[in-house]
Amino acid sequence: MAPKEINYWLMKSEPDAYSIKDLEKEKETLWDGIRNYQARNFMRTMKIGDQAFFYHSNTKPPGIVGLMEIIETKLIDPFQFDESSKYYDAKSKRDNPRWDCVKTRYICEFKDMITLKELSETYTSEELTLVRKGNRLSIFPITKNIALELLKKLKKK
Repeated sequence: MAPKEINYWLMKSEPDAYSIKDLEKEKETLWDGIRNYQARNFMRTMKIGDQAFFYHSNTKPPGIVGLMEIIETKLIDPFQFDESSKYYDAKSKRDNPRWDCVKTRYICEFKDMITLKELSETYTSEELTLVRKGNRLSIFPITKNIALELLKKLKKK
């Protein structure tokens, strides 16, 4: 049987909200609170065993800080139904939920981050969505060849 093809992703989080250190401590987490349809649709194509680069956004400097694995897919984001949550969506119905999430598992934190500036100097916007002007997506795919290049540059702590 042939080994399963791994897809690679980049998933952003503000370290003040949820950091790579939080994931390391918890070991696993629901990647919830995604309220962008394109990012949600990318999550819907994830498979168990896929890997995602953990990216710290809205910090100085922003950059790739770790790696995680997708361990569950096609989960319903519970916060869309919680009226006390900032992720509550009154239009989402339990029998027809709008928002999904995945569960991720910590793999590692990298010894050194690759900053957005470094990524912008290395890759074009066609090669890496992250460096595209005006990109605000919190989740998107990374091609296998770019992912493997990044993994060669990044060393585990």
